[in-house]
Amino acid sequence: MGIDIRGIKQQLRASSKEYRRSLRLSEKVRMDEAIFKQVAALPEYQKAKLLLTYISTPIEVATFRLVEDALRKGKTVAAPRCVPGKIAMDFYRITSMRDLESASFSVLEPKTECCPRLTRFPEAVCILPGLAFDRAGFRLGYGKGYYDRFLSRYHGVTIGICYNACVHDELPRGRFDRRADILVTESGVLRLKKEKLPVKGAFVRYRPPDGI
Repeated sequence: MGIDIRGIKQQLRASSKEYRRSLRLSEKVRMDEAIFKQVAALPEYQKAKLLLTYISTPIEVATFRLVEDALRKGKTVAAPRCVPGKIAMDFYRITSMRDLESASFSVLEPKTECCPRLTRFPEAVCILPGLAFDRAGFRLGYGKGYYDRFLSRYHGVTIGICYNACVHDELPRGRFDRRADILVTESGVLRLKKEKLPVKGAFVRYRPPDGI
């Protein structure tokens, strides 16, 4: 009998959401700050001229400090906006949090009337959201597929950010899933780009390097 990957993903999403909602505000703030500091210290982030980042919801790793830091350092910052009627998203340049409005799924997204859409991503790093990651860098999103489609045409550096409690040894994945180059939690950093993994099977058996 085959493994019901969809059912496993649903259970993982539910448990990750439950954990995040159970966090005390003070604990979440502490972990968000630790993750921010580690991302800001990465040479890939420091060298990047363009930051592509999601705008966080209350249960996600906060990205507001990262946006402010990047803008203060003179980087171009862009955030995603869902394309109406499609499972797709585009990135639009923002110059402040005032350029955002509540849009798809009640998520803050760039205002298209004042924010230019980007079609090229030179010298960029992309911050990947995820309800969970595994130690190989594969992510579990909300199941809509927006980031999966974007990553198929993005070839720059990717940085996954996640709480350590939501990092698993392995996650179900598809053949075309792309993993993060770097995974950052409040506990540490895993560099994953040069690690080679088997490509077949729903699960990846992986012995992680020391780090997290």
